[in-house]
Amino acid sequence: MTSFGGTEMVDWNLAVATAQRLTRPGPEVSRDEARAIVAELRGHAQASEAHVRAYTKMYGDAGGQAAPHGTPVLIVDRPGWVRANVAGFREILKPLLGKMQARRPGGAGGVVLGTVGGKVTGVEVGMLLSFLSSRVLGQYETFAPPSRELPAGPVKPGPGESKAGRLLLVAPNIVHVERELDVDPHDFRLWVCLHEETHRTQFSAVPWLRDHIEGEIQGFLGETELDPSTVIERIREAVQSFTGQGGRDGRDAKDGDAGERHDDGRSLVDLVQTPSQREILGRLTAVMSLLEGHADYVMDGVGPDVVPTVAEIREKFTQRRASGAGRLDQALRRLLGLDAKLRQYRDGERFVRAVVDEVGMDGFNRVWTSPNTLPTKAEIAKPADWVARVHRRGDT
Repeated sequence: MTSFGGTEMVDWNLAVATAQRLTRPGPEVSRDEARAIVAELRGHAQASEAHVRAYTKMYGDAGGQAAPHGTPVLIVDRPGWVRANVAGFREILKPLLGKMQARRPGGAGGVVLGTVGGKVTGVEVGMLLSFLSSRVLGQYETFAPPSRELPAGPVKPGPGESKAGRLLLVAPNIVHVERELDVDPHDFRLWVCLHEETHRTQFSAVPWLRDHIEGEIQGFLGETELDPSTVIERIREAVQSFTGQGGRDGRDAKDGDAGERHDDGRSLVDLVQTPSQREILGRLTAVMSLLEGHADYVMDGVGPDVVPTVAEIREKFTQRRASGAGRLDQALRRLLGLDAKLRQYRDGERFVRAVVDEVGMDGFNRVWTSPNTLPTKAEIAKPADWVARVHRRGDT
């Protein structure tokens, strides 16, 4: 978390400090309860590996046997989640911030601008992470660099391999949600671990996936407008558009069809993009829908055999996911584009279910063959088109 003389475009130390200062404490548990929860989550994460591998038939290069992941499972609190994500953001944004820093004016004025701008951005990043830190149950960190405090392992161990990854389970948030939903805590913890373990399996069994996603992200960032006046204008347009959507969103929610009218409004993330970025975002949206939908499909598919109350958990959790915590929470989700994340779970799960029903799990697993066999955004909505394209070509 070391800053370079306070002149970075983002003051990452300040981002961590801001998030930790604003982050709410988790639910009250005794020290003995906390130890038991951590131990149970570790056990569930380990048990989930075999369940997920057997159900998905994703073994990588292990020839039908579950190869070691090489990626650690970390049980963290909310501040620990913040620190891990700042490290990941810093890594993935490094090329973009380097370009922006190179274009900053030289001399004392440029240093002052960089220092002030870095602190402002650091506070903004910290506020965002604070908001998210109480909502994330688990996360597979694909781009996380290892540190003594937060170790990470290679995606595919081998000589010279440096690609890191780690699985985070945010214990306070898991306990908070299981209490809020009033579900069996042991079943809920295993259910969450099944979802997150599916993500870890996706990246460990499909070696090219991490590089492909990183390439798309870097392509997106490489298209970013670096002219400050352009960025300010795009943000102003986004804010004005969001403000103007308020009444219509409220009517949609009252009518009960907000989920079907999401194309009427756009988030801040949408409106700061160039046309080329929108193309890249379409591909990223498709692959993220696939990954999230696949994880939801697997956690529910494995569930009946190992999670007795899976039907109750899914029903209550889906209701919670759709409703949000309140009006302010829903507004922030919309502004940040987090409502798109909810659609990824829904649309991706529908895609996976339709394809598996049509061609079986082995047929679905052709999706992991190469970037060319990933579904497009249009195919996520029409799974039959993906089946026709990939299986017709493969059979030919």
